[in-house]
Amino acid sequence: MSTPKIEIENFDYTGLILKEPKEKAVGIPAIISSVKHMAKYMDPIDAFKLSLKINQKGGFDCPGCAWPDPDDDRSAIGEYCENGIKAIAEEATKKSLTADYFANHSVAEISKLSDFEIGKLGRLTEPMILKNGATHYEPIQWKDAFSLIAKELNALATPDDAIFYTSGRTSNEAAYLYQLFIRSFGTNNLPDCSNMCHESSGVGLSETVGIGKGSVTLNDLYEAEVIMVMGQNPGTNHPRMLGALEKCKENGGKIITVNPIPEAGMVNFIDPQSPMSILKGGTSLTDLYVPVRLNGDVAFLKAIMLILLAKEDAGENIFDQEFITSYTANYEALITDLRTYTIQECAEESGVDVLLIKEAAELLAYNQKIIICWAMGLTQHENGVSNIQEIVNLLLLRGAIGKPGAGTCPVRGHSNVQGDRTMGIWEAPKPAFLDKLDQVHNIKSPREHGYHVVSAIEAMHAEKGKVFFAMGGNFLSASPDTHFTAQALQNCSLTAHVSTKLNRSHLITGRQALILPCLGRTDKDVQADGEQFVSCENSMGVVQSSQGILTPPSKQLKSEVAIVSEIANFTLQNTNIPWLNMAGNYDKIRDAIEQVIPGFENYNERIRKPAGFYLPNGARERKFDTENGKANFTINTLPKHRLAEGEYFMMTIRSHDQYNTTIYGLDDRYRGIYNERRIIMMNQIDIDARGWETQQEVNLFSAFNGVTREARKFLVIPYTIPVGNVATYFPEANPLIPIDSYAAKSHTPTSKLVKITIKEVS
Repeated sequence: MSTPKIEIENFDYTGLILKEPKEKAVGIPAIISSVKHMAKYMDPIDAFKLSLKINQKGGFDCPGCAWPDPDDDRSAIGEYCENGIKAIAEEATKKSLTADYFANHSVAEISKLSDFEIGKLGRLTEPMILKNGATHYEPIQWKDAFSLIAKELNALATPDDAIFYTSGRTSNEAAYLYQLFIRSFGTNNLPDCSNMCHESSGVGLSETVGIGKGSVTLNDLYEAEVIMVMGQNPGTNHPRMLGALEKCKENGGKIITVNPIPEAGMVNFIDPQSPMSILKGGTSLTDLYVPVRLNGDVAFLKAIMLILLAKEDAGENIFDQEFITSYTANYEALITDLRTYTIQECAEESGVDVLLIKEAAELLAYNQKIIICWAMGLTQHENGVSNIQEIVNLLLLRGAIGKPGAGTCPVRGHSNVQGDRTMGIWEAPKPAFLDKLDQVHNIKSPREHGYHVVSAIEAMHAEKGKVFFAMGGNFLSASPDTHFTAQALQNCSLTAHVSTKLNRSHLITGRQALILPCLGRTDKDVQADGEQFVSCENSMGVVQSSQGILTPPSKQLKSEVAIVSEIANFTLQNTNIPWLNMAGNYDKIRDAIEQVIPGFENYNERIRKPAGFYLPNGARERKFDTENGKANFTINTLPKHRLAEGEYFMMTIRSHDQYNTTIYGLDDRYRGIYNERRIIMMNQIDIDARGWETQQEVNLFSAFNGVTREARKFLVIPYTIPVGNVATYFPEANPLIPIDSYAAKSHTPTSKLVKITIKEVS
């Protein structure tokens, strides 16, 4: 019997409706959207209980973004946003996905559903196995699943033939135990979602200021005189950030927005908890909008620094020379390099009018407290690390790091993606961390660096990675080069996923596949020593507790900690680590973390304080943990991009109804795009030049290193975006992102700058 074809993508249109883009974000429409999601997908009592506990002291951490909570009092009405409600509605859904569904629907049949439809099938309720050659998943006992994983792992020729992926939702406790198991097993193959998102931030910041995290706190944003937001759409991806920006404005601050397309959230914010804000029509946030072209950020920043340098040369004392002398290195080299460029040259490469750049420079020249925020619009480029380092250059010139109201602010995605890295989820761990891990747990960790996401995919594709294990996430849909990644996964002998919900990664599998259903952030977690809580680290380095309150949807669900401990117990021979004992009481895991990782002293005591605690941050105190003990200026080449006739630069973006690869709905409300995801946004000039109409059906192609890739069936829509630039949603456009196109040093895929051609469907 031939194996049925498994669909990687769904090409069905769902009925595009276009409206005018919004110029205001949040407000009453966000309340209505939140209520609709709760009413449609959740039990009303559960929805009410969760709304009172999400992001509250003593409550649970939102499973969505990593935006920090206020240190002091939190909103009694609701310390959450619209997408936070969508996230808990997704996790705490009233629907359950049982073995009966899998018995009645083959993998091939399920794969024909869209990602949205797959996600709405309900919570997974019991472990499932897809046996070699089978067409349907079927139930498996937990002990048999653990035994199979152990058998496959122990049969490998080398531990490096196993790949262990981690999503950013995993708690500190689960992440620590997970990496401890993997290093005890004998490999550093720990690719994680950071590799695909903010790895460029970590590399760029570590090399310049000595820590791969941002230097500011939430209170710094309130106090800032100028906040520049680059390559980021807070209104959709981190809506609670808008409240912080509003406080900055109320305190007299100015906001510069640098982005290829205007976003409603940065235009006007209506606080849904403030009747006065609703009545007055909200707060205008952006004082200066800079429509930079794709990857024009280094050029824009260089142009600003050249304008500031001209003022410095004229005797205006714009640069903080006292700070530069005391705390930095390579200043003269930076200035020498800057003088090799002209303002006009940089302006042309950025796509921004010189007069607009001068306006931005004026704000930065005559204000002292400056924060620059950014997200994937800057990191997912070949020069992603350089983008971040050029931001640091500008801040260092102004002495705007390590003082109140000033500093770096990379805005992370998943709620504990930063915490996972702190816990040791990293393919390139530092020797000091491994030495301490070995000392505390009496193991011998491998020192050779492991696979990051791109090299892991390449290894599996070359049949070097035999077992793929994922702690959360939707690896296939999140990764670049979807068809290449799919083949890589299918080359494995076993793929296993720890998940709360079904996703497309469960449908494109190795010869055998396991689905291991786990507790969600909203679920009660009861272990041998009673009810447990976990902890998470937010974007600004605050570690706080998270404790679910709902009865899990199935008695067969296990916590991530329990799953890891059982796999370790089944797999490792002669282990001295009390895996099951640690899983029975998470305090014991935190005791171990305290001994291994600096900054977690008295962990169990401090994590029980209502607001948690801050981790050490040298850059925040002007203590730069670099080789020379200084904050380093860097030399970054000016990118120059050219397009041939018929070529465009494409970036992938999220819709308002999604978070990463999780599709909450089919509407991109703020951009005026409803009921459809297979769209491509183009400048009207580019549309007219091709003689196309709105909703022209097209296929997209990218060619890189001799390989042509295709993404079929997209609808053209006009949008405010620079000429020659286009935007599409991911994961729909991920097949176009080459596996071998990634950022220097960080290996982050270039999802924000893919050269494509477009052909109309005949």
